[in-house]
Amino acid sequence: MLRQQDVGHRIVIRRIVGIREGRPLFSDALGELVELSETHITLATDAGRLSVPVGEVHRAKRVPPARRPTAAAVVALELAADEAWPAPVRGHLGDWLLRSADGWTGRANSALPVGDPDRPLPAALDAVQRWYAERGQPAMVNVPLPLAAPVGAELDARGWGEGRPLVLVQTVALAALPAAPPDRADLPPVELAGTPSEAWLATAHARKGGLPTAARHVLTAVDRVRFAHVYADGRLLAAGRGTVTGGGRWLGVTSIEVLPEARRQGLAARVVRALVDWGTAEGATHAFLQVEQRNTPAVALYRGLGFTTHHTYLTRVAPS
Repeated sequence: MLRQQDVGHRIVIRRIVGIREGRPLFSDALGELVELSETHITLATDAGRLSVPVGEVHRAKRVPPARRPTAAAVVALELAADEAWPAPVRGHLGDWLLRSADGWTGRANSALPVGDPDRPLPAALDAVQRWYAERGQPAMVNVPLPLAAPVGAELDARGWGEGRPLVLVQTVALAALPAAPPDRADLPPVELAGTPSEAWLATAHARKGGLPTAARHVLTAVDRVRFAHVYADGRLLAAGRGTVTGGGRWLGVTSIEVLPEARRQGLAARVVRALVDWGTAEGATHAFLQVEQRNTPAVALYRGLGFTTHHTYLTRVAPS
């Protein structure tokens, strides 16, 4: 049977769904285990979230993870994520993207090496360094793994460092998300707006270490975007941001933040749920987010909502 260590992993359940001529009838379910309690086993399947009473379980076991996404799927998601976090200064190196935003966030100030750079790899990386040097910035490259492993190997040979911890790019089918939690009278509502409030921007300023002019472009220059606010007594307690990109398929969830004194009340999950409801109404079918692997509370939160890791990336920084 399953243990708590299996939460977050792919499992298969054989459940008893009836009796015919004295023999049990079985049905199998495959998905990611999101919750294991004394009474129920809950998993996220392709058809949605399924909660199976323990008394109906004939057999349950962990199985190998699903096959890795195709290269095309990784490229499509990376481009949707870039569209959701648009740097104001952009260039192209063949299919590669070059991005600059006054140094605000690694994603908006790094090259994205997906596709063909239209030249040999060493020459492409030389061109990346020149492009950033012309703008007085350190050269950085976001390396999606395992797709861009050859780029990573070349950067290793050149002595490039890892500027940030490993980032998990996680996804979920919106149909597989749990139902919205019931309204609670003791929690303030989530308000969505087309522009961020000054309090929202102040939270982003504190979290990202400044808010240059380019930051407002990154945050707002998306056709379909919503900013989540949770206020209590006029004070912003929680915030978040949602975008719909990738041809309308992808809801991007970013900038989820809850003030320390308001944590462990379920506000982060409520913010995500409000953004999901908005994205679903906009026609999105899947959601993605990016979270540092070391941020264990956030990883646990998103795992409980059904998010799984699609691929990862490392931000590589040129030597001084």
